[in-house]
Amino acid sequence: MADLTLRNVKKAYGSLNILHGIDLDIESGEFIVFVGPSGCGKSTLLRSIAGLEEITSGDLSIDGERVNDVPPSKRGIAMVFQSYALYPHMTVYDNMAFSMKIAKENKAEIDKRVKQAAEILQLTKYLDRLPKAMSGGQRQRVAIGRAIVRNPKVFLFDEPLSNLDAALRVATRIEIAKLKESMPNTTMIYVTHDQVEAMTLADRIVVLKEGRIEQVGSPMELYKRPGNLFVAQFIGSPAMNILPGKVDKAGSNTAITHIGGKASVPIATPASAQGTEISFGVRPEDLYVAKGKDSLFEGKVDYIEQLGEVQLVYVDIGRGIELPLIAKLPGNVPIERGATMKLDASAEDLHIFDANGSSFLQHKPEAKAA
Repeated sequence: MADLTLRNVKKAYGSLNILHGIDLDIESGEFIVFVGPSGCGKSTLLRSIAGLEEITSGDLSIDGERVNDVPPSKRGIAMVFQSYALYPHMTVYDNMAFSMKIAKENKAEIDKRVKQAAEILQLTKYLDRLPKAMSGGQRQRVAIGRAIVRNPKVFLFDEPLSNLDAALRVATRIEIAKLKESMPNTTMIYVTHDQVEAMTLADRIVVLKEGRIEQVGSPMELYKRPGNLFVAQFIGSPAMNILPGKVDKAGSNTAITHIGGKASVPIATPASAQGTEISFGVRPEDLYVAKGKDSLFEGKVDYIEQLGEVQLVYVDIGRGIELPLIAKLPGNVPIERGATMKLDASAEDLHIFDANGSSFLQHKPEAKAA
């Protein structure tokens, strides 16, 4: 078990700044996932925690001990990389036992830990096999087992499923989830660009952009209450529909005008927001076909992507076909291309963001005049 604390952690290569003052608290036993677009600094942050990258400034503590200058082998950390990096001439057993043999652990302890890890990962019957006789998913489990036998304080995963095909990614993701359940007191930090992995595995997600933390929260917190436009459009697939709008009436129930018409949003806005430009958001899966005369949006169906269980319907609501509204509807709803469609959404599923892109849910109440 291990708590991790990062305070104003920065990383630079010469004049190129990669991490810009990261502050983060990770509790013992948490499964934390770093997500963000390519180049956002998530792998650099993970490697800095591991000690594979030297922190330029700031403090990294594990269980209250500052470890900035502690070598990787002394930090109590085990890392699983994107590449399996298994020794092809060694059996699964020997691959998993190798680091313990180098550390001169006694044979009985090595055998005990390897067999325990193999049981957790369902690799017991493969211990005598060479890596070439195993699937990609099985090889990645061997790489994870090699980390488990070290009894680390913290597991670090750097995009471990990137080299697997779609089916194996799903199967191995389930294996990692089961691994966490079997090791509830172990702290795990996982890097991925795949939001499905993040949403299904994480206790909390850390969303990064250009070396800065945009938001930290549980998967559903980030999905339901994104702190800004970046998080709103990064979490969720397809991305949230964002339209320009204006606040007609501020207050506890905000009235807005948007390109599709008018809407009442049950989000409080300060009096200073009256008349200001805002961004109005609604997720594709929160839209449904309007049954009455009133609707949130109305437009022409420009394109349909039929996916079986669901269909993605692209609707031109007046912004042109380059910026259609996307609705994620059940696959059995009859829809014709070129038809006029009315769409609606529940008021509680609507989002509004200020001119700086921050959600009004994040705003603090204005101080009352004395």
